[in-house]
Amino acid sequence: MLLKDKKVAIIGAGPVGLTMARLLQQQNADVTVYERDKDPYARIFGGTLDLHKDSGQRAMKKAGLLDDYYKLAIPMGISITDENLHVLFTKNITPENQFDNPEINRNNLRTMLLNSLADNTVIWDRRCTDLEIRNGKWILLFENGTQSEADLIIAANGGMSGIRKFVTDTSVEDTGTLIVQGDIPDPQKDCKEFYQLCNGKRLMAAYQGNLIVINPNNNGALSYGVIFKNPYDKEFQSKDSDTVRKLLVERFSPWDYRYKDLFQSTSTFWSFPTRKLPLNTAWKNNRPLPITLIGDAAHLMPPFAGQGVNTGLMDALILSNNLTSGDYNSLQEAIEDYEQQMFIYAAEAQLSSSRNEMEMRDPDFSFRQLIQ
Repeated sequence: MLLKDKKVAIIGAGPVGLTMARLLQQQNADVTVYERDKDPYARIFGGTLDLHKDSGQRAMKKAGLLDDYYKLAIPMGISITDENLHVLFTKNITPENQFDNPEINRNNLRTMLLNSLADNTVIWDRRCTDLEIRNGKWILLFENGTQSEADLIIAANGGMSGIRKFVTDTSVEDTGTLIVQGDIPDPQKDCKEFYQLCNGKRLMAAYQGNLIVINPNNNGALSYGVIFKNPYDKEFQSKDSDTVRKLLVERFSPWDYRYKDLFQSTSTFWSFPTRKLPLNTAWKNNRPLPITLIGDAAHLMPPFAGQGVNTGLMDALILSNNLTSGDYNSLQEAIEDYEQQMFIYAAEAQLSSSRNEMEMRDPDFSFRQLIQ
């Protein structure tokens, strides 16, 4: 096996990095994951994730974790409404579609993956700031002054990865969309009317260039994202939740009052512009030692086609197979084949996401167009 007597370092303990570690450990590879979070109990903010049958669930199946995913994930229907909360379309869960793409809380997914790994696979509180080469080995340099050694680096540390520079000079681009996320920990108490209106389904609505996506059951909390063309207004990207709440209430003034009640019931907001890492230039072919990228570090994309984590899990599935199958003569050859495949399917996913992004933030967009 190519990884015999080799140390593999995965940078980042997100879903993609942990799945990569699981797949390699199944083949007895020596793998360590380095994560900047202080410990495994650090809360991961954001909406739920849905793993698709033809990508994310394939990786879970190969990892022997598909049944565990089904136990933790929640099949959720969809209600599409207009700005007045009139229901335009409803998709219910049936025995036939319940396993298509059930939603799982990010923290629950991390715990599931961590429990599948050997003890001490993940080293916490290790923010990797740089890499060096000494005596034919990668040396990982961490913010706290410690160092580690590896023969192969797999960077899975997100869209703003600082390790990406060893693989590509391509820069991340702002796509022009702003997402404001809100979280209500006790929706049955704090926004009871809206919570009951959702009736266990995700709720989506679009009007005059504003899109809102609501999940009433994100591990007990109601979480939502408001999406619109980025006004590049510093106030909207403020960490002051009172300011963001006021701006959202004003922006949604033509909508039903219950949407505004939703914002009033939210104590904390997170605002961030969406970004993309284009795949239109070849990656460096003169890397001194084996190193590659997976997940958002490789192909950051806006979250408008549900493809981000699923594409990353395909990365882990293909790369782990290449590294352990015995079909390649060197680590470089195995990595090159993975990257050639990834450039094709990840570019397609990015294109799909970008098309949805442009459509959804158009002032004339309406879900009625899709339903009719």
